[in-house]
Amino acid sequence: MKHYRKNNKYYSSSHLVYRCCYHVVFCPKYRRSILLGNVTNRLKEICYEIAKTHDFLIEEIETDKDHVHMIINCNPRYGVIKCVQLIKGISGYKLFEEFPFIKKRYLWGGKFWSRSTFVATVGSVSLDIVKRYIENQGK
Repeated sequence: MKHYRKNNKYYSSSHLVYRCCYHVVFCPKYRRSILLGNVTNRLKEICYEIAKTHDFLIEEIETDKDHVHMIINCNPRYGVIKCVQLIKGISGYKLFEEFPFIKKRYLWGGKFWSRSTFVATVGSVSLDIVKRYIENQGK
């Protein structure tokens, strides 16, 4: 179980304090423009439910009609890819179940999301500042 520190910037769990934020982007299969209206609203709800159940945080989530952007904060022992796999797998299954017209009309192949995912680290301090800090240790 993780806990926020008082300043709400870091998580702590047994023998670990961290803030590992990632910018994640992924698309529906064939980059179909299906993330609209109720589908988008339900997708966001599902993603927040998954994060809560699996003990990671979605700090931000927004969609365009054909892709999703989110910022995920997760335990480095768990890993961002595991979080993305959970989100894509569970949300795809639930969206097909709740919006059957999507599968019938747009995504007949049985997969909601494309296999590709973009992941980049996000931080409040630049790489150059961290490098300078490390270089100056012990001086």
